[in-house]
Amino acid sequence: MINDKNSQKIVDIIRNYARKHSLWILAYGTGCGAIELPPTMTSRYDAERLGVRGAATPRQADLLLITGYLTTKSLKRVIRVYEQMQDPKYVIGFGSCTINGGMYWDSYNTIKALDRYLPVDVYINGCMPRPEAVLSGFAKLQELIQDGKANGAKEYKENLKWYRDNQKKVITNWKMPEYNW
Repeated sequence: MINDKNSQKIVDIIRNYARKHSLWILAYGTGCGAIELPPTMTSRYDAERLGVRGAATPRQADLLLITGYLTTKSLKRVIRVYEQMQDPKYVIGFGSCTINGGMYWDSYNTIKALDRYLPVDVYINGCMPRPEAVLSGFAKLQELIQDGKANGAKEYKENLKWYRDNQKKVITNWKMPEYNW
């Protein structure tokens, strides 16, 4: 007789394997970072062979790829897009702008650390990261998914008050829905 704990573990392994090889990305390109995505998806690098494909809307995507710098005005849209995505969902911060503001680090309206406002599963560093680095970032995310460690969406729900407080500090005209998952 198979006990429930072992059968659930087997189901989780199969589920994570399928999720790992089926990443539907929604790219939110705000700056120069978006220019590195087309080469990554074309025949030379062929990200689709790894299971990475583009999605048309947030409801169809499970990976939000944020490329380039974010301003306080665009942060509101990114949060809205992220909250429209179905679970499980993942975030990749693409380029140094999402990590520390990049070359706009001293601008008053640039978001300097994306992970204060949304849970970031993987950062891809560089200004701008080459397609090889992008593929490496996708592979790292797939590894986290396979191991069951890509839990950004769960972390977001558990720490929603902390994220909301940080979001409201920079978005002064907050008119977004208050969710209570």
